[in-house]
Amino acid sequence: MGSVAGNRVGGSSVRAVAAAAESAPARSENGPRARPVTLADVAREAGTSPSTASRALSGRGYVSAAVRERLLAAADRLGYVANASARTLKQQTSRIVGVVVSDLGNQFYAGVAAGIEETLRAADYQMVLLSDNSESAHEIDGARTFMAMRAAGVIMTPVGHEAAELLTGHGIGVVEVDRQVAEVPCDAVVIDNERGAREATSHLLDLGHRRVGLLVAKTSFTTDAGRLRGYWAAHAAANVAVDENLIVRIPFHAPDAEQRIAALLDVEAPTAIFAANNLLAEQAWHVLRRRGIELPEDMSLVGFDDVPWMEMVDPGITAVAQPNIELGRRAARLLLRRVQDPGCPPELECLEPLLIVRGSTGPPPKLA
Repeated sequence: MGSVAGNRVGGSSVRAVAAAAESAPARSENGPRARPVTLADVAREAGTSPSTASRALSGRGYVSAAVRERLLAAADRLGYVANASARTLKQQTSRIVGVVVSDLGNQFYAGVAAGIEETLRAADYQMVLLSDNSESAHEIDGARTFMAMRAAGVIMTPVGHEAAELLTGHGIGVVEVDRQVAEVPCDAVVIDNERGAREATSHLLDLGHRRVGLLVAKTSFTTDAGRLRGYWAAHAAANVAVDENLIVRIPFHAPDAEQRIAALLDVEAPTAIFAANNLLAEQAWHVLRRRGIELPEDMSLVGFDDVPWMEMVDPGITAVAQPNIELGRRAARLLLRRVQDPGCPPELECLEPLLIVRGSTGPPPKLA
């Protein structure tokens, strides 16, 4: 089953809503009927019992091929739609999986969501997607929404630990993606951020750069902490001292992000920049372009997250690629595993990034 675009709910941006919860009214020659079509109506139309109709339309239990075909044809004629709300109340859960991401405008999260949706659809689950805008309060609102919907489980790129505690406390399984924040046992799928940042920084050091600026999000998330460690580790391996003035920590959605990047160029004069996420890489690229700074002749640039624009510009941007779609697939599989076996031990999967070298990196000007 797929997802459907939605509106604002509880401070979160809904990108997908559950399948129709009520049976659709049947149509006649004189317009809509006064009540929805029921399973009993379909059974009567096809000349079977309601229990046979239920087995045929749910796909659970034996029904001969001829009878199933007759029932499906009757359901189509009458415009029958299964009442998902009634089924949820009966089973105490639904075939909905909640997904909460930090920023729907970020192509990285779009890829994660695509991988989740693909896997859930194949298992006959529906994805409901919310954005918390990197706000813990919005994330908790989303958790409460999914509890009310009796979601089978929740996958999130967490910003706080409270939502996971709330969900697991009510018996709803949680899978964290991209970063680990929960203080309760949860499944998780992450990237080896330290390795990705180490390889990106080492690439620049190997080219001869000794003043590598680092743009990193100002958070305590495991993603940003790992990328910072990788930057330091690459310098240590190359026996190059780190000038901490070259490290610029920029809060999410900071309105002065580009001014901070410009100040780094003016005051610290790096010969290369490693931007530790795709949004910071894009902001750095805009600053360099406005100033007429040529890549890689005047400056080298590496980004973390290989998003489409990076190979569309000229020269293309060297970047650490994350398998974001695969992240989503793995997260969905872990969630489905937990739905089938709620008592299974938590599992952590760590995927490897890949450095893709393009034309934005080269030797520093004095060595070119």
